[in-house]
Amino acid sequence: MSWVLSAFTDEGGEACDQQIANARKAGLSHVDLRGVDGHNISQLPLDVAEKVAAKLGAAGLKVCMFGSPLGKIDLADDFKIDQDKLEHMGKLKSILGTNQVRIFSYYNKKAGKNPQQFQAASLDWLSRLREQAGRLGLVLYHENERHIFGDPCEHVQTIAEKLRDGRVFKLIFDFDNYNQSGEDVWANWTKLRDVTDAFHLKDSDEKGQHVPAGQGAGQVKRILTDAVARKWSGPVILEPHLSHSSAVMATGPGGKANRKLKDMPPAETFQVAAKAARDLLAEVGASIV
Repeated sequence: MSWVLSAFTDEGGEACDQQIANARKAGLSHVDLRGVDGHNISQLPLDVAEKVAAKLGAAGLKVCMFGSPLGKIDLADDFKIDQDKLEHMGKLKSILGTNQVRIFSYYNKKAGKNPQQFQAASLDWLSRLREQAGRLGLVLYHENERHIFGDPCEHVQTIAEKLRDGRVFKLIFDFDNYNQSGEDVWANWTKLRDVTDAFHLKDSDEKGQHVPAGQGAGQVKRILTDAVARKWSGPVILEPHLSHSSAVMATGPGGKANRKLKDMPPAETFQVAAKAARDLLAEVGASIV
């Protein structure tokens, strides 16, 4: 079964033209749009989106997923912020040709809720997003992330049990975020592999320094090998973080940039990451489109 290889191309350049050039050089057929031409995807003006879509089409590139920031606000904030952004991405789907949206599951830093309240409030907001996405014809992909509700595996399992339906709500497995949280990434995979719908290719060593996928402590090769054996299929999205470009810094990264690559511009570190990812996927026998 085929895996769709995509990437957060804004890590190689902010402008659409730069992202297209980097994607083509890396041999990609798909991109994940997060930041482009000075706009976050969740607020990308429709007229700019049409220009981006035309450029991508001319370059033979498709959009795999919208790398939205939904779920990266605090439970003390106004939920309407995310509802409005999701509504806007509903308008973008026909322009950019995808209905897939990456999301998170909320901070509790300002709200200060106890663990039970934190869970209940996060699941409530996610449930409401799922309902809204269903009306808009969108598919939500929840990513495990540091310091949100869906950070530890236990919480992701709760999200899977309560919300994942394989239709409107799905799950992303981010190797590095589990590693950065100090969890056993392989053990997490054995618990989540039956409910994993996409991968984020990001890796780091024991000291939290980002390295090309498969060269760190994230058990990437072992897990991907198992996924191939299990005939898994879905999006595999490269999120290098090798250099702290403006796109990476906007995500509030938890890891450290790669010291060996510190003098390289983002466009070059992106290619280093892309080659490592392609080599790794070929080594484990993944069929890529």
